[in-house]
Amino acid sequence: MMFTRRQFIAAAAAAAAAAGAPAVFAQKKSVKIAVGGKALYYYLPISIAESQGYFKDEGLDVEIIDFQGGSRSLQAVVGGSADVVSGAFEHTLAMQARGQSLQAFVLQGRAPQCVFAVSNKTMPNYKTLTDLKGKKIGVTAPGSSSHAIALYVLSTAGIKANEVSFIGVGASSAAVAAMRSGQIDAFVNLDPVIATLEKDNIIKIVADTRVIEESDKLFGGPMVAGCLYAPTRYIKENPEIVQGLTNAVVRADRWLAKATAEDIVKAVPESYFLGNKEIYVAGFMKNRPALSHDGYIPEKAPEISFRSLQIVNKKLESFKPDYKAVYTNKFVEAAHKKYPA
Repeated sequence: MMFTRRQFIAAAAAAAAAAGAPAVFAQKKSVKIAVGGKALYYYLPISIAESQGYFKDEGLDVEIIDFQGGSRSLQAVVGGSADVVSGAFEHTLAMQARGQSLQAFVLQGRAPQCVFAVSNKTMPNYKTLTDLKGKKIGVTAPGSSSHAIALYVLSTAGIKANEVSFIGVGASSAAVAAMRSGQIDAFVNLDPVIATLEKDNIIKIVADTRVIEESDKLFGGPMVAGCLYAPTRYIKENPEIVQGLTNAVVRADRWLAKATAEDIVKAVPESYFLGNKEIYVAGFMKNRPALSHDGYIPEKAPEISFRSLQIVNKKLESFKPDYKAVYTNKFVEAAHKKYPA
């Protein structure tokens, strides 16, 4: 039987497809996610989505870029060196006030999980927040969510930003060292840093947003925390990537809601433990209630977040935000349809 040139090419193409030859549409989609301290429980859904292969299941080639704090990861996406941020929800509102459109599309944290703590070493006689006037306050990075929460907590005692000194100490071993050595008098940080220092009685906790009830009381409602957000333009131009990321994080949220201590130890890198596996696991159990179980962003979340921003940034007092523009739950809804509980 004789083949024409066209028939031969068609037959060869069909044979290649049958043999599993890669097609353009099957190639993995690359995406860069910026985070501000990957080892924190705050970002655990991202680490779990990575370790459990959920990103790969969605055909995504994910590169997670770790920065010292949330403000640095925000800068990365604004500057174009990252596509998506795993970071604080309130950044979407702060950037809207600057004329930049960012949108959150899946939730990782129901509460900030930040802890305001005072040094027992430099302030053994601490009694009230007013004792912190003129003191050095550590934050993960200037402009980060921890910085905003520090300002917010201090404002409840009438302390202004210029009445203390803020120092970036990161969110891992450097933060632990800064507190142990007495370089700072108080700080806002997260676990496992907090759990590590609590164990040795180095800090006294003043405000604890790992506890949802305490967080809601402090902020007057659901002060959501970690989420995936990106420039609105990126979301519109890459809906398949955004949906894939959402699917993976929703699955990770569910996994974390049911995970045992043994599951966690197997799933995360040993470097996350900061030298003590038991403390890390205990810290996870303490933080788990503050993690999202389903990825949905509460309707009132933008309003609560913006109210807290106004307290720490007087320039926002006259700004009227578009609350509906800074988040969407449509990708989460689709994720639940694809992966029913």
